[in-house]
Amino acid sequence: MDRVLIVTGAGGFIGGHLVKYLKNKGYKKIKAVDIKPYQEWFQIFDNVESLQLDLCLKENCEKLFTAPVGDIYNLAADMGGMGFIENNKALCMQSVLINTHLLQAAKEFGAERYLYSSSACVYNIKYQKSPDVVPLKEEDAYPAMPEDGYGWEKLFSERMCRHFSEDFGLYTRVARFHNVYGPYGTWEGGREKAPAAICRKVIEAKYRNKNNIEIWGDGNQTRSFMYIDDCLKGIDLIMNSNINEPINLGTSELVTINQLADIVESIAGLNLTRKYILDAPRGVNGRNSDNTKIKKYLDWEPNIPLRDGLVKTFKWIENEYKKVNA
Repeated sequence: MDRVLIVTGAGGFIGGHLVKYLKNKGYKKIKAVDIKPYQEWFQIFDNVESLQLDLCLKENCEKLFTAPVGDIYNLAADMGGMGFIENNKALCMQSVLINTHLLQAAKEFGAERYLYSSSACVYNIKYQKSPDVVPLKEEDAYPAMPEDGYGWEKLFSERMCRHFSEDFGLYTRVARFHNVYGPYGTWEGGREKAPAAICRKVIEAKYRNKNNIEIWGDGNQTRSFMYIDDCLKGIDLIMNSNINEPINLGTSELVTINQLADIVESIAGLNLTRKYILDAPRGVNGRNSDNTKIKKYLDWEPNIPLRDGLVKTFKWIENEYKKVNA
């Protein structure tokens, strides 16, 4: 509590929620950092030092260490949903600079602990060719053949954390996020992920009196989706654990994209027809989280039902939509 706590990517979805979570736990010295202009941050808090900095630059990472630093939560990355990461591979790869420079600064200035937010996109794509996917175990990241661009950056950055721990004694933890969703996140503009995108499409249909929505792919691709509250609890538990290896952080509730749309339509009280865009970005055919290890280490796994989280997410996006389209 006496040292500064740093959250990068704090203007974004997970980062903003994490700042609030840590503030509510009683932390007084929090630095919230993001590259975005302040007016684009989803959440800003009183009594938190908010900084607009490009952390791809080493000198900006070093600016964070004006006082002794305890924990660093590195959530900063140039990323988005499948439509973004499939078409911006170079931008996604450049996020490696953030983790590299931040690790160097953490070592140089004596930070106590470091958590890196990785992704299920690190997993070998050969295990994700069927919608009837076998849940992905942590060891399925090797031999390496992750999602091109974004997945490679995440996997390389995981290795950086491992070697900074082995070579320099830096306390590092790595959480592999599986499709996090919830309020106060991107829901339009091209970087949104599937739950937010489908909520928006259904809301647009509702208010524009449309009877159909577009689905990218054939709708049979499968995923698990983790509500933000589970993600925050998992981050906290993993940071304070003895888990020295990358660990899955996701639910094991597998659904098709069609089933995801079914749930959102039922929340909205609509029954819409679907136009399938078969040449749109769709990602792998199937991905789910094997939670054997997290249950072994923590006696816990993310467990908020998808429908419960979507009710809250839908309500928030609907309110945002009405603000924009008033």
